[in-house]
Amino acid sequence: MLGYARAMTERPEDGIPLLREAIEQLARGRRTMEALFTTYLCEAHLLARQLAEAAALAERARAMSRDRFERATEARALYLLGEIAAHDAEGQASHRHYHGALALAGELGLRPLVAHCHVGLGKLDRRTGRRDQAHEHLITATILYRDMGMTYWLERAEMELRELV
Repeated sequence: MLGYARAMTERPEDGIPLLREAIEQLARGRRTMEALFTTYLCEAHLLARQLAEAAALAERARAMSRDRFERATEARALYLLGEIAAHDAEGQASHRHYHGALALAGELGLRPLVAHCHVGLGKLDRRTGRRDQAHEHLITATILYRDMGMTYWLERAEMELRELV
């Protein structure tokens, strides 16, 4: 968890080796959190803008989570695939991954992940000129974040909304 914390505090290069070590230890043991920690490592690589490595890890996490029926981790891996694919000019794959994550997260009651998917879709729709859809997704995200008391994420979603104007 120290590796993930370091990665999330804008120091992904400090977190990546620790996360790799954690995954190696998990692979030698019962492997019960391996897919989840793989998504953490994926996110660290994404923050470090190492998109090819992040994509490979997200695919690996998705496959592992499906094989092991870890549906929440599968939703997280799909979301990360959406985040990675959002760097593509057209964003078609990103839409597909975000919607897959959104459906699974909604089914499982993972409200923070649902909100994150809406922000991702809102940003993508804004970038591709679908302003009405972007507005709808960002409004949904702000409502969810507000209801959950997630002020950090609420501020980020509100900032995205302001950029629509």
